[in-house]
Amino acid sequence: MQTLADSTWEDAAALADRVLVVPLGAVEQHGPHLPLTTDLEIAAALGVWLAETLPEAVVLAPPIPFGASGEHQGFSGTLSVGQEAIEYLLLELGRSATCTWRRVLFLSAHGGNVAPVQRAVRQLLAEGRDVRAWTPAWHGDAHAGFVETSVMLALRPRSVELDAARAGATAPLSELMPRLVREGVAAVSPNGVLGDPAGASAATGERLLDDALASLMAVITGWEASAERGGRAA
Repeated sequence: MQTLADSTWEDAAALADRVLVVPLGAVEQHGPHLPLTTDLEIAAALGVWLAETLPEAVVLAPPIPFGASGEHQGFSGTLSVGQEAIEYLLLELGRSATCTWRRVLFLSAHGGNVAPVQRAVRQLLAEGRDVRAWTPAWHGDAHAGFVETSVMLALRPRSVELDAARAGATAPLSELMPRLVREGVAAVSPNGVLGDPAGASAATGERLLDDALASLMAVITGWEASAERGGRAA
């Protein structure tokens, strides 16, 4: 596995044909039973596993810990930098990274980052930079419920306080979203959970992580294949 933490500038120059993977997370409330760094830990773990699985194709950057989490600001511990800051950060980071790497992947595990990441990627693509974004496509409850609790039981079970796990707002996210956007998560779920963690298990979390890693691998291998075809055509 090749990481920037283990690389000199000369190493980086020799790895410029690989995909630079930048994990993006958040520091925000995840109910009374999951750590504030849940999204960060998921993104970082997926980045490590991807780099270990495709060591000849990927270079792993240090994760970006903070994200756009303003909707969670009603809960203590949330550290949000906002959408504009994330968009600008990724624009400048993408411009800088593509001075060395021809391809950059933003690997985000936080839903609140999706819109600013998409805007940054669109601008970078318009500038002719080969940049993409990926986020897990897990179906189920939206936040700190069955899905994320299962994933954290697989990743770091000691960080999960199952005795404190309780259902939160269980209505469909489409119904909750108007008030959530206006007033924040606390207005629709006093405990910060959007869903129900009941029945969560490490086995389910492992399956979800395996599915996510397979999706990531498909992105990288497909990207590699298209780059090779482009190179041959040139």
